[in-house]
Amino acid sequence: MRITTNSLATLVHAVTLGIVFALGGCVVVPGAHISVDDAREMDELNSGAADLIPITQSLINEMLGREAWTVQVATYVDESNAREIQRALLADGFNAKVKSMTIKKMNHHRVYVGPQADKSSADAIKKLVDSRFGLESIVMGYAEANSDSSAAFTAQMENYSYLVGSGDILNITVWDHPELTIPQGGQRTPTEAGNVVHADGTIFYPYVGNVSVTGKHVTEIRALITRGLSRYIEDPQVDVAVAAYRSQRVFVSGAVNAPNTLAVTDVPMTLLDALNSAGGMATDADWRSVILTSTRAGVLTKEIIDLSALFQEELLNHNRVLRSNDVLHVPRNDALKVFVMGDVIKAGTQRIDRSGLTLAEALNNVGGINEASADARGIFVLRANDEGSKMVDIYQLDASMGPMLILSTQFRLKPMDIVYVTSAPIARWNKVLRQLTSSLNAILVSTATARRNIN
Repeated sequence: MRITTNSLATLVHAVTLGIVFALGGCVVVPGAHISVDDAREMDELNSGAADLIPITQSLINEMLGREAWTVQVATYVDESNAREIQRALLADGFNAKVKSMTIKKMNHHRVYVGPQADKSSADAIKKLVDSRFGLESIVMGYAEANSDSSAAFTAQMENYSYLVGSGDILNITVWDHPELTIPQGGQRTPTEAGNVVHADGTIFYPYVGNVSVTGKHVTEIRALITRGLSRYIEDPQVDVAVAAYRSQRVFVSGAVNAPNTLAVTDVPMTLLDALNSAGGMATDADWRSVILTSTRAGVLTKEIIDLSALFQEELLNHNRVLRSNDVLHVPRNDALKVFVMGDVIKAGTQRIDRSGLTLAEALNNVGGINEASADARGIFVLRANDEGSKMVDIYQLDASMGPMLILSTQFRLKPMDIVYVTSAPIARWNKVLRQLTSSLNAILVSTATARRNIN
């Protein structure tokens, strides 16, 4: 069978049409909530029945885990007053709530309406509430509206007191009795002349004997020594202070600049204090997963603390007052990865730092999308479903309209997200055509060679 140029052209044309029709029918349409098990074959994603999750402003607000604004109506000490205002607001159609908190050992009951999606909505509700009830409400942002979240931390700070332990050195002063205060001379430092708490939790003091001091405040120790000296000294004036804190430690490890062991003193040590004393967090630290291991009442607990919320949203409930033998570990951010693939200038892997990573930043870090071939309507974010499992959520950003790009600056990526930019249909066709052309050139060369040999 001889292949002529005309028949070859007809064959090429037929193959081309076949490929065009094939391309039109096999474009993969990603869908929302796709099961990994159900996606073994690409054809299973091509049903088109599953809807994408379009990236919109309302979606972003929802994913932030909050709507940003509330209307604080009033705050009462008497809960009954707060509940009365709440019932009136509910009867008038407002989404009123009451939050109870303790601030400086006093109960407060805050009545608020919300949350709302934006400040303009909150302002409108404020006007309605003020006009109908004759109040002077306040529009508050999320961090302000949730300032009661710091109540527990504030209580920890106010109720903190140091308990003496074995190894501490106590400086005991008996006024007008230097023979008891500095029997070895005045040239010795309080640490040198002090009373060391023995392993059994006691100290020895003249005329008093052994005094059990472990687990006691300095005021309690003062009372014990005063009572013991009262048998020999009329109205003794005793003062007790800790000269050296050696019994209790907090351990800071992991991705910090100076891992260290820190002494617990009479000044409460917070989580932030410990991190600062350890030189601050390293550049490769995971701010979202700081691990605090502690023992309270004989129970060992491990807590994961998100410090990014503490710094970015000023939520003091993410801070802690540390106690003896607490272990604060800062892991590395090796797992905080985002993958950018597809029709971009330079695909790659990026890390999420403490300030987070938005979709716009991820695309910019890889040089942006390929304007010559990328489909601006096909920017997808693939994310494992938080609810378990093997489900994948697929979010789509349509950036064909310039203003829609603003949404990419607000869409926050999560660890192990995949950002994929598709190619435009014409670009996919050009790619197929280039591959086809190389194959056809080889066929033409082979045919021409065969014809020369036959002739």
